[in-house]
Order: sequence, then C-alpha cells, then structure tokens
Amino acid sequence: MDRLVGSGRYPGMTQLHQAVPLVERQHALIEEMRARTPRFVSGRVLAERTGTTVRTVERDITRLRTAGVPVEVKRGAGGGYRLTMPSVVPPVSFSPGEVAALVASLVALGPYTSATAASALGKLLTAFRQRGEHVR
Repeated sequence: MDRLVGSGRYPGMTQLHQAVPLVERQHALIEEMRARTPRFVSGRVLAERTGTTVRTVERDITRLRTAGVPVEVKRGAGGGYRLTMPSVVPPVSFSPGEVAALVASLVALGPYTSATAASALGKLLTAFRQRGEHVR
C-alpha cells in the first residue's frame, strides 16, 4: 500500500487525494480566522464558510494547534477561534533543502492549490532560481 509521507499521524489517510481536502480546509480555516483577527470566529461560522460540520472544524483546529499554528480557543458566549499571529510576518530564511521541501509539497497538491499557495510557490521558485544564478 502506498503511504503518504507523514500520514501516520492521521489514520486512514494513505493517498495524496485523501490529504488534499484536509489541506484545503485547513488553509481555508486559517484564512477565515486571519481575515477576522482579532475577533473570535464561531465554529458554526467556520463550518458554514468551509462547507463542513462544526465537528470537522473542531478536528481541523485540533490538527492545526497540534502542528503549532497559533489558534486561540475561547469557550462560551462570544467565543470561538482566532489566529494569534501578527498581521505582518517578518522575513524568514530557508535553507535550500527547506525550500525544496516546501516546493515539493505545493507541487504535490498540483491543481488543487489555492491562489495564495500558487503565489507562495511562485515566490519560492523565483528565490530558488535566483539563488542558483548566484551559485554558478
């Protein structure tokens, strides 16, 4: 049986086509929360926006938090979820191997990437090419 690299963390997910909906949903959740920062967004609203159930949102948020994505959870009235990251991300330096890993991940999603992911891929490839020109 073919296994998706790293899929052991999510039982039953052994093929890339099984991971794509999860990646798309999690990206949509991050974008929905980011757009509403600093306000909390209810699980119901996130479920409506992503076309899933509140329970699926809860599972996806748990996965994001486990991976280290800074999502704050507030229970009760006026509660929900919010992203606790800055609106502007400082410059980040990647090693060539890290860039290759990110590029491979985005390429694996192929036509399923969002416009934001496609933009990130373009920037990574441009940086990779520019770095290669300096090495020659």
